[in-house]
Amino acid sequence: MSEIYLAGGCFWGTEKYIASIRGVQSTEVGYANGMTLNPSYEEVCSKDTGHAETVHVVYDPTIVPLEFLLELYYEAINPTSLNRQGGDHGVQYRTGIYYVDDKDRLVIESSIAKLQKRFDKPIAIEVKQLENFSLAEEYHQKYLDKNPTGYCHIGRDKIEKAGKALVNPTDYQAPTPEKLHNTLSKIQLDVMSGATEPPFHNKYYNFSQLGIYVDITTGEPLFSSADKFESGCGWPSFTKPIDPNVIREKEDDSHAMLRTEVRSRVGNAHLGHVFEDGPRESGGLRYCINSASLRFVPKEKMEQEGYGYLLPLAK
Repeated sequence: MSEIYLAGGCFWGTEKYIASIRGVQSTEVGYANGMTLNPSYEEVCSKDTGHAETVHVVYDPTIVPLEFLLELYYEAINPTSLNRQGGDHGVQYRTGIYYVDDKDRLVIESSIAKLQKRFDKPIAIEVKQLENFSLAEEYHQKYLDKNPTGYCHIGRDKIEKAGKALVNPTDYQAPTPEKLHNTLSKIQLDVMSGATEPPFHNKYYNFSQLGIYVDITTGEPLFSSADKFESGCGWPSFTKPIDPNVIREKEDDSHAMLRTEVRSRVGNAHLGHVFEDGPRESGGLRYCINSASLRFVPKEKMEQEGYGYLLPLAK
């Protein structure tokens, strides 16, 4: 097992969020990198002790490597906010990554550098070696498990998505525009930029082999044959993505309609739209996706292409 200390605002919500992640073995909350040892909650809040409300995380790096864990951590915070998360503000609510193994420092710094490219404002996450950590009082431990309706600055939807995270985004990389133009067809390029291919005249609308569908631009896995259904719309339809985190949703008011656009996470490529007229027994959603945005990987080739961990989903 490996360990890391993560500060992300009120530690009640941060602990609940991180504990839900597959591969996290244990969590406990406390006060890190302050000027005193064993402070009380009242001292941290009112006496400028310099501590950060922090979660000690023990995790299995073979299931959730540190880079993956950090990517999920970023989803739960505003990484450009200084000393404030949600409605909480003060030094104790700062964001921070505190490491105990010096080998983790380069991984963390590389991860922060990649994160910075997504924002115009500077990243405000403190990165330091752990100097000290004191366990918080017992009533703070697993607070939201004991008090399910208690205060949480992290949305319940985010906690649920973290619990379903399967696909590590750091395994994939968005190609350069030059590479895309050299490898994709015109219809693929058009769809990637927001176009819609003709219904019933596309590759996967009535396709039924076992396997997974990946982003044509990056290879990031998006959908499974197990969740594909015939909707009659003329495009491939799915009830849900393989991992809710691989999809980005965006309001789309084009063509005098109000719709929800679906884009890929790493490639940021247009995929299609999601509607609320799917099978009720499967959640009621219909992900209507352009074939040109997808590449199909048959079940018998998933292992050799690096998708073996998703084989149980190819049914």
